Amino acid sequence: MSYIKEISSIHNPLVRSTISLKEKSRERKKNGLFVIEGIKELQLAIKGQYTLKTILFYPELVTGEAIMELVHGISPTPEIIAISKDIFQKLAHRETTEGILAVAVAREHSLESLKFKNDSPLILVAEAPEKPGNIGALLRTADAAGLDAVIIANPKSDLYNPNIIRSSVGCVFTTNIAMGSTPEIIQFLISRNININCAALSASKPYTEIDFTKGTAIVVGTEATGLSEQWLNKATQNIIIPMHGEIDSMNVSVSAAILIFEARRQRGL
Repeated sequence: MSYIKEISSIHNPLVRSTISLKEKSRERKKNGLFVIEGIKELQLAIKGQYTLKTILFYPELVTGEAIMELVHGISPTPEIIAISKDIFQKLAHRETTEGILAVAVAREHSLESLKFKNDSPLILVAEAPEKPGNIGALLRTADAAGLDAVIIANPKSDLYNPNIIRSSVGCVFTTNIAMGSTPEIIQFLISRNININCAALSASKPYTEIDFTKGTAIVVGTEATGLSEQWLNKATQNIIIPMHGEIDSMNVSVSAAILIFEARRQRGL
């Protein structure tokens, strides 16, 4: 095993830049880089064919040999650096990180880059989600259901926010994701003959009465404001999950999961 070097000073330029990438969205956007924390997350980034620039590891928690095995065969080969306990504690967000972090290259996630394996894709669209935890939960649901894509309209959060990476358990790296404005996404879906089924309270049919077997986008909004009028005006059909209690809405990730797995049931998957 031959990692390139060791860093012990918290003031090292690489350490300071990594801290900035972890903490500041503008630094991630400016440099096109972000930080991955944890073995599972890193494994999924590798599976998703993300380019890794640097891997930092704390030898007391993970061996250099394990790191070399993890990155074996990937190209280009990242720089591998052993770090001190002080640096690891400064960089790590949680104690269960397993001693490994990485700096990776971000992607564009344009609508034009989306490719579908069939003519009847099943897509989740989330308009203006703000909470990283909700975005992570939506991505985990998308992964569990094997969705063809997740599209984020009018994004409020940086996709490579550490909280999104953590709450998605790395699914952000293996899910087909695109972002754009609401008008752009509506045009994208219409041009591909994809039905737009909007979760809404008005002019809606129960979700169990909807045919999800054709090309379908399930569109969800925020719990506070729901979907914008632009979506409701262009919907193929508004859909609703009947409620039997005192409230009229659930957490967006829960609602999306119910709708997505009904669509999966109809498709026999």
